Amino acid sequence: MSKDEGDIKKRIEKLKDQINYHNYRYYVLDSPEISDAEYDRLFDELVELEKKHPKFVTPDSPTQRVGAPPLTEFKTVPHSIPMLSLNKALTGDEFLDFHRRVKELSGVSEKKIEYTAELKFDGLAVELVYRNGKLAQGSTRGDGFIGEDITLNLKTIKTIPLRLLKRKAKVPDLLEVRGEVIMSKSEFEKLNREREKKEEPLFANPRNAAAGSVRQLDSKITASRPLYMYAYGIGRFEGIKLNSHSEALQYLKDLGLNVNPHQKLCKNTLEVIEFYQNILKIREKLDCEIDGIVVKMNDFKLQEKIGELSRSPRWAVAWKFPAQQQTTVVEDIRVNIGRTGAVTPVAILRAVRVGGVVVSRATLHNEDEMRKKDVRIKDTVLVQRAGDVIPEVVKVITSKRTGKEKVFKMPERCPVCGSKVERLLGEAVHRCTGIACPAQIKENMYHFVSKGAMNVDGLGFKLLEQMLDKELIKDPADLYFLKKEDIMKMDRMGDKLAENILGAIKKSKKPDLPHLIYALGIRNVGEHLATILAKEFNSINNLKNKTKEKLTAVREIGPIVAESIYNFFHDEKNLKVLEKLKKGGLKFPKMKVEVKKNPLSKKTFVLTGALESFTRDEAKKIIEDMGGRVSSSVSKNTDFVLVGKEPGSKLDKAKSLKVKTIDENEFKKLIGK
Repeated sequence: MSKDEGDIKKRIEKLKDQINYHNYRYYVLDSPEISDAEYDRLFDELVELEKKHPKFVTPDSPTQRVGAPPLTEFKTVPHSIPMLSLNKALTGDEFLDFHRRVKELSGVSEKKIEYTAELKFDGLAVELVYRNGKLAQGSTRGDGFIGEDITLNLKTIKTIPLRLLKRKAKVPDLLEVRGEVIMSKSEFEKLNREREKKEEPLFANPRNAAAGSVRQLDSKITASRPLYMYAYGIGRFEGIKLNSHSEALQYLKDLGLNVNPHQKLCKNTLEVIEFYQNILKIREKLDCEIDGIVVKMNDFKLQEKIGELSRSPRWAVAWKFPAQQQTTVVEDIRVNIGRTGAVTPVAILRAVRVGGVVVSRATLHNEDEMRKKDVRIKDTVLVQRAGDVIPEVVKVITSKRTGKEKVFKMPERCPVCGSKVERLLGEAVHRCTGIACPAQIKENMYHFVSKGAMNVDGLGFKLLEQMLDKELIKDPADLYFLKKEDIMKMDRMGDKLAENILGAIKKSKKPDLPHLIYALGIRNVGEHLATILAKEFNSINNLKNKTKEKLTAVREIGPIVAESIYNFFHDEKNLKVLEKLKKGGLKFPKMKVEVKKNPLSKKTFVLTGALESFTRDEAKKIIEDMGGRVSSSVSKNTDFVLVGKEPGSKLDKAKSLKVKTIDENEFKKLIGK
């Protein structure tokens, strides 16, 4: 490299640092140090230099926030440390119960327990991975274990630095940042006004607007939306030392990330309660949607000591605000037929705004609940919405009754197919008995093609509804026999869209086993359980041939779920659809779980205390990779309790049950290290 080129490269790097810093001052601190004209001059100079010297253009340059061609799909990304969901507290008593459990599990005195309290944003959770200070990858939370790669879209958000600031803190070798992408209430209203003028569909609420904007295949669309991100935590980090959550938040702020100022380090539960009450008072004045506060144990060592459950940490809780409520009138009561045939009464409401969302329907759950609340047509009712929960009727305002209200009776026949509606003994739900009920078929079909199932991109509910109405398909297997001329029969269908749909259907012919099991729509089997079944039984054929006893022998499967699985695979209609799927070219995969015989095979471990050579997650992964299981509680079925420093009550429980305890050195011998 010549001296001139070296000087140009230095100037480009200096411009990047300057622009990055001024972006931070403007978008994060809202305190610019230079005028817009001065900023534009710096940016224009960088653009011009990069245009003349393209070999010096790097992905972390401010000029590279937008400009990549649209993607055809998002790739998946595993999270090195799961992005767990939080347990909820709905009242002060439930928060104090959480504190009591924390105290018992940590085994430390009240004085040693500190909490950080922050806002609980209603947005889209994401993870940013920085390597040597540069943004390398961004992803959605997904199911907590695997998310979608949305790096290009996240790069368009101005409050997300493409390179970390070096002015106040040491830049780490690796840093995983967890945060929430949101849209402010004022920007949301402005965006909807603009969409209304263009006669475009309106967004339901700021959360939907933010989530939909971030998951656009074309990053230019994301860039056009007013989004910002608040960093609220970290995953893995290397090359730095952090001891607490409050320290981590300050560190993120020093690196140029946007950290919400509404947070507090609380010395005791009284300070947490005070923070909760103060935020509740100013909630409506905030320009962002929040539905509570998040409370976390501050000390990282205590967090690790307490550990996690399978889906949530024990050291944190989401203390939700009371549901937002409004009064309105029940204009009518109708029933909705779900994919399992469940007949659910739904109140059709006079539209009312609840918590920033226009509500026109509310679930009445089932006949017993409807009778208990005595909800009638034309009643004035109190409705509530809490977070993403479906709006529900809280109670009837009986003082408003005029005598013209009508009692609703559950139908004896399905309003969609005319089949008999029955309520089995011991069940709260009415069900349509028609196996060919169009309403069930539509819901089943939509479930089959959904993202968590077969992921047939582009096949939405309305297209499926058309296909069923035009009798192009009658069950999921028919999708794999469709031809282009069939799809062209649908309204507003063009060549390109038809080819895309056929391409997506073809791509879905090679699913993995967990997604296929979930797609089948077996009652009571969600995504998590589908994965367990896949690992346990390795193939659809093995699963199909298992008795109820064999099914209930699997941890996490009880008699009700076992009954659902057994009944599904002993229904002649379902077996015919499975055969038809095979004939249509759908591959029925086998799950390869290679587990060599070793001392850990099929053994159940419980971890307690802090380990020196491994993190808790590393130890858990080693155990599971070698065919063992990790449980959160000690029982007679526990084989080993791995004891680290300062163990909790689990050690006492192990001794009382005479369960074998091992230290870290014995564990290393077991795993051959």
